[in-house]
Amino acid sequence: MTGTLTWQLLRDLKASEFTEAGDKWHEVSDRSDSDRVRVDRAMSAKLRETQESESAEAALGRLQRLSRNFQYLHTECGLVRTALNGLASDLAEPKNQLKQALADAAALNFTVHEDGSVSYPATEVEDLTGAKKEAPGSKVQGSSRLPLEPPGLGSQGQSPLYPGYSGFKPLNPNAAKAQDVADRVARAVRSAQEIDARYAKTLSGLKAEKGLDVTEATLKDVFQDTSDVRSTAGMYLGEGVPEEKSPAERKKWWDGLTDEQRQEYLEIAPDLIGGLDGIPAVSRDEANRNYLPVLIDDLARRGGDDAETKLNALRGIQDKLNEPSRPPMFLLGIGDEGNGRAIVSYGNPDTSKNVSAYVPGLSTKLNDEFVKDTMKRAQDTAKGAQRVDPSSASIVWLGYDAPQNVDVMTRGDAQRGAPAYNQFMAGLSATNENKDPHVTAIGHSYGSLTVGTAAKQSGGIPGVDDVILLGSPGVDAQKATELGVGKDHVFVGAADNDPVTHLPTKGEAALGWVLGGPVGVAVGRDLFDIGNDDVYFGKDPASEAFGAQRFLVDDGPRMIRDGGGFDAHSQYFTPEKDQVSANNIARIVAGQPENIVREKHR
Repeated sequence: MTGTLTWQLLRDLKASEFTEAGDKWHEVSDRSDSDRVRVDRAMSAKLRETQESESAEAALGRLQRLSRNFQYLHTECGLVRTALNGLASDLAEPKNQLKQALADAAALNFTVHEDGSVSYPATEVEDLTGAKKEAPGSKVQGSSRLPLEPPGLGSQGQSPLYPGYSGFKPLNPNAAKAQDVADRVARAVRSAQEIDARYAKTLSGLKAEKGLDVTEATLKDVFQDTSDVRSTAGMYLGEGVPEEKSPAERKKWWDGLTDEQRQEYLEIAPDLIGGLDGIPAVSRDEANRNYLPVLIDDLARRGGDDAETKLNALRGIQDKLNEPSRPPMFLLGIGDEGNGRAIVSYGNPDTSKNVSAYVPGLSTKLNDEFVKDTMKRAQDTAKGAQRVDPSSASIVWLGYDAPQNVDVMTRGDAQRGAPAYNQFMAGLSATNENKDPHVTAIGHSYGSLTVGTAAKQSGGIPGVDDVILLGSPGVDAQKATELGVGKDHVFVGAADNDPVTHLPTKGEAALGWVLGGPVGVAVGRDLFDIGNDDVYFGKDPASEAFGAQRFLVDDGPRMIRDGGGFDAHSQYFTPEKDQVSANNIARIVAGQPENIVREKHR
């Protein structure tokens, strides 16, 4: 819009003109993207395959510049489209407010003037004696601010009391109603003017520099333009996101959007979509890849040790995304809340027939170790499962805050993490394209308690067929049957030299230390744990009393005698250290548990 926005212009505004203009910009954006793909795949790729010369290299350089130009056009035209759509959406509310105010004015026989003032007619009123007198009509000017005193005092401020009494003018009851209408008109116009000014500023910033070369400065400008449009149109984009709905309903919403609408979210508001359970994996991956540089930039500006730790991890994830990966890597979630969030899949969880989601445990957070070791566990599981059945994918789910040491290990983190895990698993069920996918929940260390807690919630873990518990300190259950999938579908890997699988209950430990340190702990267990099958969070999952299927793992190095520390606790997934365990996990994930190598219960 240009010029001063009046109530008449707002009344006559056709939002469709903005959205239709946005559609034209979308056409240019789409065409630019298609041209870029044609340049990259048809022209540049063919030239690389068939020509090797200086002139060919020079031609490739020009084609690369052309590709960047098309990419720049695609992005900037898309930003204009989103801004225009946002403008149309945001102006709808003040336009509706104005429409209602004008309708009320017409019903009351008021006149709304060009300047927004409102005239009201004279009417008869009764004074205190019952005599009828005429209260004259008048005109009031609206205010866009909320009234500080009751309306209807009249233009000279006369008291409305006692109409007809000497010194007082009769009060026209239409005065307050007219003032209300005039104020609503003024507020609607002011709101629309503020929206118009905000979008005008943003749209005026979407200007390309002269010339055909897309430089580093130009790309930074694109980043800033995207941020500006996101800030301006954020309300428009956020209004439609069904955050409070179920994953299945979100999937239905996403499928119902046009390609143009989906691209708006993926390119301009990826943070609204990347972590939303029920959105397909390919779209979540694209959204999170777009959001990752924004999050990195934000953490770099923030500073501090915590931000630096997360920043290094996110840069490590970004490096892995930029490298070829087998199986292919999908970034299903990323965030800096709490100890950090990251959900990574190896293999497409929507197209794979077998899908596992592994919850890491004690001391896990978004740091270098997560990128180098924890993510590798999911990748190793995916590789192993694909050797059994190529249609397999494996996910590592860091969607909660795990305790950082044994001293602070309580049920609280698992109880907070379990609902989020179940939401994520419901999302997998909603987006998987197979008729009856085979889904496995894996919990390692404290993550097994999170999985166990999730399994004990009403309805269990959505879509899950099998549960694997590794290095578990207990799952807050006495029997495998409590996990909702049947005891034959609960599998346990517990290395005899893994200290976490031998942690005594808090009561045993407290009494034991009173009785004399580690020896006292053993005495305490003998006194209060007759079967020696209770651990920190309930019955030992590897025990006969628990009743799960125990599979063979390498016992690993002893904690003190071999100087192994906690090594036996961390090698279950790693074929280089425990091929037997890795193979057993892969067979269960791939839907062939009958082929695992079993081990006797403790």
